[in-house]
Formats: sequence, structure tokens, C-alpha cells
Amino acid sequence: MTVFFYDKTFEGLLTAVFDAYSRKAFPDLLLAEGSIAPMFMDDSHTVVTQDDKSARVWAALENKMTKGACNMLTYVWLSEEEGSDTLLFRYIRKTIDSKIPIETNFGDDDVLQMHKIARKVSHEVLYIKQFVRFQKAADDIFFAPVSPLHNALPLAVEHFRDRFSDQKWVIYDIRRKYGYYYDLHTMVEMTLDNDDHLLSGKLDEKLMADDEKLFQELWKGYFKSMTIKERINLKLHRQHLPKRFWKYLTEKQ
Repeated sequence: MTVFFYDKTFEGLLTAVFDAYSRKAFPDLLLAEGSIAPMFMDDSHTVVTQDDKSARVWAALENKMTKGACNMLTYVWLSEEEGSDTLLFRYIRKTIDSKIPIETNFGDDDVLQMHKIARKVSHEVLYIKQFVRFQKAADDIFFAPVSPLHNALPLAVEHFRDRFSDQKWVIYDIRRKYGYYYDLHTMVEMTLDNDDHLLSGKLDEKLMADDEKLFQELWKGYFKSMTIKERINLKLHRQHLPKRFWKYLTEKQ
């Protein structure tokens, strides 16, 4: 068994592809640096991430793949599903080795799995866009906590920069402990020193703007007044609005 150890970054994965072709030895398993080596390992290689190597691999992929297929690679990487990096490696190798495009060859199980995982991540992106609820903080910054199943926030933030370009806001991924801050001009990735108080999905009332509580009550009142009790279908409701998002929705409090 051949094992490659790398830094668990996408650039590191692309560098691993470059090294494999240079060495003419392809890994059976990809592990994070510092992981315990498997008992039956015959050969190993530690990948040193290099931007020039990863850029060359990415350029080669862009020449052989459509833009949609290149995006699919990013979606699968951000899925964080177990073994997704090994799946990506196999898919990239097949793409490079094939004389014809493989992205619609659904008879290949790797191609099929790539599409399935990418579709799940795209659904999570849509959920973020639909179910984010901003809360106005005392410093006039609008804050929204999220906790997607997949690391889909980087794929969704451009929507909010376009949609709310006239407001300062923070969207924060509680599960992965990072977020994005927009200051009316630029958007930057950020982290909070202590985000435990955000686990409830709501800002502490001491951090809210004076009128935020009022707006929340008005929104809940509007939501309640628009509900037709005789037409409530909880099964369908949960299907279109998964319960895991409810704690972030003002109207569900």
C-alpha cells in the first residue's frame, strides 16, 4: 500500500497529484500529516505543498474540463465527507489520463459519486441563502450564525455581498468557527475568540441593537398572522424547511 501524507488543503491535494506523476507512483490512501501510518504500508511520501505545482495541475484541469466540472471539484472538496480527497484524486487522475471528457460518464462510479456529493453541497448553499436571518447588533453590524452540514459558506457569501452591499454584516459558521465580515467595501474571513454564546443561534440581548427586539417581535407577528392553521402540513413543512435550521429563524423562536 502506498500512502501520501499532506496538509489537508486543496492546494496540497493538487501538489500530491503533481508529485504522483513525477514519481510515477500513485497513492492508495491519502492521510493528513502526522497521522498514524497503516500497518501494511509499503511506501510513503510526504507532500510539501507548493503553489507552482498546484497551479500547473489546476491549469491542466481547466484545459481538459468544463467550468462546471471544475466547480464540481471545489464543491466535493468543501463537502468534507470522509474519503472525498481520495475520490477527488482518482477523479483528477482519470481526467488527466483520459483522451475524452469523463464528467458525464455516469457508468464510472467515481464520476457518479462526484456528482452526488456536489449536488448535496449545492443544496446546502441554497439552504444558506434561503434561511439566513440577520440580527442587528448594538454596533449596527448585522450578524447571522449558520451551521451547515458541509463547508458551503464560501460558496454562498458572494450572494450576500451582492444582496446586502449597503450594510455591514457578519455571517459566521458556528460548526467550523469562522465567518466573513463585510464592511461596505471589502469582505474578509474572520474568527471570534469566544463563540460559545452563539450556539443557541441568537445574539445575547445585551449585544442587540435597541430596536432589534422590536423588529423580531414584528416579524414573528407577521409570520403568525399569515399562517392558515387549517392548511398546516408539518410533514411538508419539515421537508422544505429542515428542522436543523429552526433555531436560527426568528419566526421559529
